[in-house]
Amino acid sequence: MIPLKRPLSHPSFIFNKSNSKSLRSLIKNTRSTNETFSSPIPIFYFKFSDSTMPIFAANSSSFSRVNTHFPDSVNQPTLTSKAQTFPQIRTFCVKRTNPNAELSASNDIPIVSTVSGPIQTSQPIDAGSSMRKPISLWPGMYHSPVTNALWEARSSMFEKSFAEKDSQTELVAKTPSMSRTSIAYKFSSDYILREQYKNPWDEMRMGKLLEDLDAFAGTISYKHCRKDDGATRPILLVTASVDKMVLKKPIRVDFDLKISGAVTWVGRSSMEIQMEVTQSTPDSPDPSDSVALVANFTFVARDSKTGKSAPLNQILPETEHEKLLWKEAEERNKMRKQKRVAEKKDVDNRDEDRLNTLLAEGRVFCDMPALADRDSILIRDTRHENSLMCQPQQRNIHGRIFGGFLMRKASELAFSNAYAFAGAAPCFMEVDHVDFFKPVDVGNFLRFKSCVLYTELENPMKPLINVEVVAHVTRPELRCSEVSNKFYFTFTVRPEAMKEGLKIRNVVPATEEEARRVLERMDAERSQ
Repeated sequence: MIPLKRPLSHPSFIFNKSNSKSLRSLIKNTRSTNETFSSPIPIFYFKFSDSTMPIFAANSSSFSRVNTHFPDSVNQPTLTSKAQTFPQIRTFCVKRTNPNAELSASNDIPIVSTVSGPIQTSQPIDAGSSMRKPISLWPGMYHSPVTNALWEARSSMFEKSFAEKDSQTELVAKTPSMSRTSIAYKFSSDYILREQYKNPWDEMRMGKLLEDLDAFAGTISYKHCRKDDGATRPILLVTASVDKMVLKKPIRVDFDLKISGAVTWVGRSSMEIQMEVTQSTPDSPDPSDSVALVANFTFVARDSKTGKSAPLNQILPETEHEKLLWKEAEERNKMRKQKRVAEKKDVDNRDEDRLNTLLAEGRVFCDMPALADRDSILIRDTRHENSLMCQPQQRNIHGRIFGGFLMRKASELAFSNAYAFAGAAPCFMEVDHVDFFKPVDVGNFLRFKSCVLYTELENPMKPLINVEVVAHVTRPELRCSEVSNKFYFTFTVRPEAMKEGLKIRNVVPATEEEARRVLERMDAERSQ
């Protein structure tokens, strides 16, 4: 008896080797016909829907479901009287009959479950379903059910594009309500979904939430760019930057969560999408206290053929609230431009005193380590790295590495770094402004380098740990390495850990370059 190798999520079964010749001969005689076949040997029941694609079902009372890797056909195979009746059928691939139906004029994109077909609904997107394809059948797939659903909805926008004769004159003005979308995480009732988002301390994995926010912002941006008939201009929309995100209250993984967002501001070729993460808990039943996080993502449009900037549909705010959001976004856009200009200036002479103050303790570590402060540590001694190859499974619909993936990997490395530094599980506080300098392509060798840049110990019960993560795109064939992104995360530790005697060390630079990075981050924090 030879056991067939199947994933752990499948029920195991035994293939009777002694009867294999009889089975092969019966199959050979039946391949050319479209007929139902029942083996006299209790191994399989199957039907040849065509000459190349058999659909199998286990012919045994020990099996409780049918799993197939083949697309559903219009005429499903029917079980004969000799076959068992299965109480649950999971379909892994579904053919859409109407690609534009799921992107109707409603404000919410219906979710496409990872195992079920499109569901026409006006309700917010459901982030998960208990009927989901087993995780073990997604080799190399890193993304969540949420990004699966959002990408599926977004990809259908490409199935109908503008005709070549359509020009920039086809641009129209849209209201924020036309792009408003929401997505619901039913953590309280969906165990499978909850398992994918909780960390070892039964708290929210913030990296996965950041990943979902990027995918969600991309879906909203495409919704703003398409026409009323569902047609989409041939443009590329990419994440340009992410504004600082501050966690207003802890996000729990055992209560339902909702993300809603819309386009709030549009320039010539860029747009800003604002999203709110809300969660009602027994501690905050008031809807006004349910906002846990506000995120502002900036996307830019590029012509798919030339790569140059492409114009976008303009925005027409209607309500007073929408006009206020537009005004705030306009101010943020001006501040970003001013910041880019200021970053090009050299450090003033007055910063020399600050540099020397920062470097004083670092020089003691380097020159007289036996006399160094034992409550301090050098920046270089807090470093952690992570390297990976960018695989095809991590690409977005344009064939490049999805920005949310980079944010999640950077967040998880920063969390690990803070954990190793503090000696206790850290709590996410905020992520600072993120700029995407270079695109990351499939096949690139990506290196994440992190370090604890500095700590803030003024409040002994709530110390702050500032972690820097720099993503390098490395191309060994070309002997080059470029910075793709810089991420800055802030963590703290629980008061209970501090009461038990935990002590957070001061971090000091050893070189002038490190000292300047610390000063830049401190100044950036003060300016916000």
